[in-house]
Amino acid sequence: MKQFYLLLTSFSLLLVSEWATATVPVQQETREPEAATGLTEQQLVHSKQAMVAAAHPLAVVAGQRILAMGGSAVDAAIATQLMLGLVEPQSSGIGGGAFILHWQKSGQRLTSFDGRETAPALADETLFTVNGKALDWRTAYVGGKSVGVPGVLKALAQAHQQYGRLPWPVLFSDAIEAAETGFNVTPRMAKHLKLGWNAGVKTLSPAKDYFYPDGQPLTAGQQITNPAYAKLLRAIAAEGVSAFYQGANAQALVDTVRSATTNPGQLTLQDLADYQAVEREVLCHPYRQFQVCGMAPPSSGGIAVLQILGMLSSFEMNKVTPGSARAVHLMSQASRLAFADRERYLADSDFSPVPVAGLLDPAYLASRASLIQPYHNMETATAGQPEGAMVLSDAKAIEFENTSHLSVVDQYGNAVSMTTSIENVFGSGLMVNGYLLNNQLTDFSLQAVVEGKLVANRVQGNKRPRSSMAPMMVFDNDNNIKLLTGSPGGSRIINYVAQNLVAVLDWQMDLKQAVNLPRFTHRNDYLALEAGTPLAALAPALQAMGYQVKVQDLNSGIHAIEVTPAGLQGAADPRREGTAAGF
Repeated sequence: MKQFYLLLTSFSLLLVSEWATATVPVQQETREPEAATGLTEQQLVHSKQAMVAAAHPLAVVAGQRILAMGGSAVDAAIATQLMLGLVEPQSSGIGGGAFILHWQKSGQRLTSFDGRETAPALADETLFTVNGKALDWRTAYVGGKSVGVPGVLKALAQAHQQYGRLPWPVLFSDAIEAAETGFNVTPRMAKHLKLGWNAGVKTLSPAKDYFYPDGQPLTAGQQITNPAYAKLLRAIAAEGVSAFYQGANAQALVDTVRSATTNPGQLTLQDLADYQAVEREVLCHPYRQFQVCGMAPPSSGGIAVLQILGMLSSFEMNKVTPGSARAVHLMSQASRLAFADRERYLADSDFSPVPVAGLLDPAYLASRASLIQPYHNMETATAGQPEGAMVLSDAKAIEFENTSHLSVVDQYGNAVSMTTSIENVFGSGLMVNGYLLNNQLTDFSLQAVVEGKLVANRVQGNKRPRSSMAPMMVFDNDNNIKLLTGSPGGSRIINYVAQNLVAVLDWQMDLKQAVNLPRFTHRNDYLALEAGTPLAALAPALQAMGYQVKVQDLNSGIHAIEVTPAGLQGAADPRREGTAAGF
C-alpha cells in the first residue's frame, strides 16, 4: 500500500508540473473540441454535515448557501445548476438535459430523474440525411436541427416537488443576482471562445453578440452581465417551469429553432408543452463488498460502468499497481467489451428494448471477462449475446466533452449525483433569453440502418438520444451511502467514472488522489493516454502488447463526495475550474 501512495504523490506532482509535456507527440482528435485549459490545484475538502462539489466556485457558493439555509440536496442542486448555466454556459444550462440520482436517507429510497432531451414529434430517421446520405457531424450539430426539447428544468422541478425543503423562488436568488450585477469570465470559457471551435456561436445572433462583442471573444477576467437570463429566471421563480415550457419563452425557443439560418429544426410548441421528465428505477450491481448504482437507459453510462466493474470482479484489482501497464490493460480490455455492447444495444428503452438484465447478468459478465487475455490486447471487440438481445446493427454517435457534473450531500443525509449537458461546446450555437440551446440530437446515430439492420439509437419522434452521462452512487453492505461521483467527457465519461470507482474502492485512495490520477481511455477504438503524465511513458510497453496508442489531452471533470465515519470529503478535478465546499 505504501507504494501506491508514493506513486500517487509522483503522479500528482507530475500532473501539475508537466501538464504541457509528454514523452511522445501529443495527438488530439478533430471530433473532440474540448481544450486543455491547464490545472487548478485543489485540496481535499472536509466537512461535518453538508457539501457541494461542482465545476465553478460561484456555483458551489450558491449550492452551499442553500444548504446553510436548511435546504435539501435537491434544493442545492437546483441553485448550483442555475448558476452553472450562467458562469459555465459552454457546458450545461436550462437549454439542455440532465440525469439525476437522488438518495433519500430517511426513507432509504434511491431513485433517478431522467431529464434527457427528446426529439421533436415530427422527427424521424431522415432528420440528419440529405438525399439519403447522412450529414457530416460538423454540419449536423450547428443550428436548429440538432436541438432537442430541454429537460433540465422539468427534472429539477419534479425532484423539488418530492424532495425540496425550501420554497422554489429562493433557489433562484444567487443566479439572478450574478446575472444582473455581473460575473467574471473564466480562463476556460475564454479559451474555448478564442479557439472558436463552435461555428454557430461565432456567427448566430444573439450568441455571437454576447460571446463575441465587437467581433472579439470575451477574455478571462472580463466582467459581463446577462440581464435576459435574469429576467427569465425571475419569471420561472415566480410562475414555475410553465414559464419556460409555455408562453413567451416557449414561443421564442420554437421560433429560434425553426427559423435558424443554419439547419432549421422541427420543434413545436406542442413538443415543449408535452415534455415530461421520467422518474426511473436505478440500476445497482455488486462490486466487491459494495453496491454501485447508476442510471438506466437512455444512459449507456450506467450500464457500461457497471459492466466494466462486473468484468473487473474477475481480477484482484487491489493487487494491481495504479498507473501500471497491467492496470491500464485490464481496465481497457473491460472497456473494449462494454463499448462493443453499448454500440449495439444501448438506446432509449421506451422505444428500443434494451437487454438490461442480460447485460448485467453475472454469468454473462464472467463470460465476457474470460475473453481478456493476461498480457495481450484483443482485436476489436464484438458485441456479446446477452439474454433478451435483439438482432441489431452497431452504429456510433459523436458525443462531445462539454458537460458538467455536480455532487451534493445535505445535513439530513440525502444526496444528489447529477450530470448535466448541452452537448457540444456552446451547444447548437443558438441562444434564447440568455441561455444556449443544446445540440443533443446529434447523440443519435445519424444512420438508421447499417448493413441492412436497424440501429437501436436511431432518430424517432419523442425519443431520447443515448447518452454516456453516468452519475453514480456507492453504498456499503448496511445500505449507507459511501460515494457520489460523475464526470463530463462525452463517451469517455464511462472510462473516467470507472477509473474513479476502482481508485476509491479497490486502491483505497482518498478522493483527491483518485481525482488526480492520470487518465486513460479505451472505447474499443484506440488507447488514449493522458499527455503530460507518467502514463505517456507506458506507450512503448502497451504498443508491444498490441495497442494502438495515442497520447493526448484527456479532460475529465470529476466532482465527488465521499461519506466517511468522520464526516464528508470532497474533491474537484484539477483539469477543470471547480471546487468543493461544505460545513
